[in-house]
Amino acid sequence: MPFSVGTSPDCRSGDVRQMSFADNDELLFLPLGGAGEIGMNLSLYGWGPPGRHRWLMIDCGIGFNNNTIPGVDILVPDPAFIVERREQLVGLVLTHAHEDHLGAVPYLWPALRCPVFATPFARAVLQRKIGEGTPASGLRPMPIPANGHLEVGPFALQVIGMTHSIPEAQAIVVRTPAGAILHTGDWKLDPDPVVGPTSDEAALQALGEEGVRALVCDSTNVFVPGNAGSEGSLAPSLRQVIAGCPQRVVVTCFASNVARLATIAAAAHANGRVVVTAGNALRRNYAAARECGYLGDVPPFLEDNLAGRLSRRQTLILCTGGQGEPRAALARIAAGEYPRVTLEAGDTVIFSSREIPGNELAIGRLQNTLLRLGVGVITDRQERIHVSGHPPRGDLERMYALVRPNVSVPVHGEYRHMLEHVRFARNLNVPETILAENGTMVRLAPGPAQVIDHVPAGRLSLEGNRLVPIDGELVRSRTKAIYNGTVAVTVVLERTSTAVRQVQISCVGVVEQGEEQVVQDMQDAVCRSVGVLPPDRYEDDESVAEVARLAVRRAARQVIDKRPFTQVHVVRV
Repeated sequence: MPFSVGTSPDCRSGDVRQMSFADNDELLFLPLGGAGEIGMNLSLYGWGPPGRHRWLMIDCGIGFNNNTIPGVDILVPDPAFIVERREQLVGLVLTHAHEDHLGAVPYLWPALRCPVFATPFARAVLQRKIGEGTPASGLRPMPIPANGHLEVGPFALQVIGMTHSIPEAQAIVVRTPAGAILHTGDWKLDPDPVVGPTSDEAALQALGEEGVRALVCDSTNVFVPGNAGSEGSLAPSLRQVIAGCPQRVVVTCFASNVARLATIAAAAHANGRVVVTAGNALRRNYAAARECGYLGDVPPFLEDNLAGRLSRRQTLILCTGGQGEPRAALARIAAGEYPRVTLEAGDTVIFSSREIPGNELAIGRLQNTLLRLGVGVITDRQERIHVSGHPPRGDLERMYALVRPNVSVPVHGEYRHMLEHVRFARNLNVPETILAENGTMVRLAPGPAQVIDHVPAGRLSLEGNRLVPIDGELVRSRTKAIYNGTVAVTVVLERTSTAVRQVQISCVGVVEQGEEQVVQDMQDAVCRSVGVLPPDRYEDDESVAEVARLAVRRAARQVIDKRPFTQVHVVRV
């Protein structure tokens, strides 16, 4: 059966009231990801005396590069701060199964080695990710109890069910003797979520009556007026849109949006179409949803190898890639590189998702490719085919009315979102507000909330099967090479005299055909610079290599106005 969090008349479950509260104990909040950006959510809560805090982590997600750094696809928060304090890390609790909240677990958990707690659907998704050859093969996520209460180290936790664009989204109440914190995760208020129950407003109200020290809250849609649309309201519109499509229909949405999968499947069935899945991510989440008891009333989806056996008017292809990701199924289908699904003029692609900020150019390129094929493109700008999973201003106002926090701490947004959220909370007469970007350590209690420190909060890039710093030598060198080209120089020296016998130069991305003179100019520059070295420097390979490197870069700068990435190898004969 689908997971459902039980509620208790006493929302203060746990024994925090019996815990000692020393004079120097303090409650800290420290975001290492997701504060000042969309994605890569990783939050830490600390409790105890200075220097001896015990830490709780909430969420551990990835972000996507959006083509801003060459050769980098996946980014994760740098966990160095908490890795250094691994013995004090009591656990990691996941709010839900979106990639930007759990996607980094398989890569970072080997350095953390702490207990991980998740709902059944999040566990099912995570276990499938762990099984894909990641370093976290020893991780066994632990279930969140059905009654919604657990104790992790000095923290008494309560989960409150929320609606979002994925099953089993949970807000986390973090209780210590200094008070209760509500960490919302991603959420909205949806009266008809299609899959799963509505947000537990009764539990939120009971929490507000108990007293909430701080609300750490989603800021994604803080600029959007009104209330969130309901997932259930999309069904009539999607049926009508699909009915107007004459040939093959492709619908792209987030793989984790199980409710949207159900809505699309119902609309397809109403139009006499069979749903066929394309792409590993969608199949993985579909299997996890079935395993957890969701989509029980939906006819099974077919594998894409069966698409060719059905007429184009009988099929609806369900796939990922609506954010323009180059390796996702839709991009490969549009490029004619997906072996089992093709598109032709007269087919239609429906984008049943919003544009994540930063993805606009990639999405535009993908849609242009489709339009050049004669394929129709329908987005939420033309038809009602998507509703957001995040709270606009009306939902935020309702949350603040229910919870009545003393402190507002916006997260899950760029700086502009968080700053607007601070203004919004102040207009609601919240007594205290804190704007804390990644790496900002906030003391929430005792006393007024205040910033007390800043810690490094960098980014790591997933490079094959390893993580490297985004500002490290590997990524820096690649970026230089892509934008300026590369030059490989071999300098052949005489062993018995201070003479340059030969200079060989190979270029990638520096010269065009017919520009041999540019290479000759660089060779001449190396010969001149090395040839005048005094004997002591001539005998030092490192000195020769550095002089040659600078000579090449100066020559390239003078002739073609570029400073190529240059490597030099010295050979003595």
